[in-house]
Amino acid sequence: MAGPTTAERGARPRSESGRPDEGPPGRRFRLPRFRLPRFRLSPRVLIALIAAVVLVAGGIWVLYGSSWLRVETVHTSGTDVLTHAEVEAAAVVPVGAPLISVDTDGIEARLRRKLPRIDSVEVIRSWPNGIGLKVIERKPALLLEKGAKFIEVDAGGVLFATVEKAPKDVPLLELTVDRSAGTQRFGTERLMREAVRVRAELPEKVAGDIRVVRVRSYDSISLELTGGRTVMWGSGEDGTAKARALTALMKAVPKAGHFDVSAPTAPAASGS
Repeated sequence: MAGPTTAERGARPRSESGRPDEGPPGRRFRLPRFRLPRFRLSPRVLIALIAAVVLVAGGIWVLYGSSWLRVETVHTSGTDVLTHAEVEAAAVVPVGAPLISVDTDGIEARLRRKLPRIDSVEVIRSWPNGIGLKVIERKPALLLEKGAKFIEVDAGGVLFATVEKAPKDVPLLELTVDRSAGTQRFGTERLMREAVRVRAELPEKVAGDIRVVRVRSYDSISLELTGGRTVMWGSGEDGTAKARALTALMKAVPKAGHFDVSAPTAPAASGS
């Protein structure tokens, strides 16, 4: 009996549809089917979402588009020498602009740049339609005489204003700097800061009597007090110890005319 022909051996079984049979179901490879999840919003959730969108859009319109929250007034506080008009003119607050859009940092920077007397300033939104300017002015610690006018120097050694009349109870600063080779490394600004430092560390009772702070070099700072009295302070270093020594010396020799605390461990007094 003849066996199957080559064509018969190579032929794959076919299904009833005429397509080749791909074998048992367990051996078939099929790509997985992905289905997007279906979201169903309840009417209540949908209404809540719509309401939230309306509220956000309405809030944006109220802040930026409505006439309710726009800058109408500017209020200044904390000034002493400066006037409110000067501060507000330098601030250039955009009256009529939406309050939320006002550049408060820009106003602060502009005020410090235009008015050096201002030490710090805080710009505050005062809802619903105001801007507040809280100013802190620099206070003069010493005065530099310049012709018939005076330059004010603050506690940080910053020259911030020129005035025609000397403020009451503010000492003069006399810079008669010795330009020898040994003092070239100390510039005028550094020496002014040292003078201010000495002024700040004086005993309270002495500070009220000071009239002039004289600076010849970093190590040669002296004070002129009321009644023709003088104090040799030396450098600005060891200020606390020098203040204690000066207080004790003035109590021990109250009628002395000259006090030397440049070496606080060995203070000296002379004259009467």
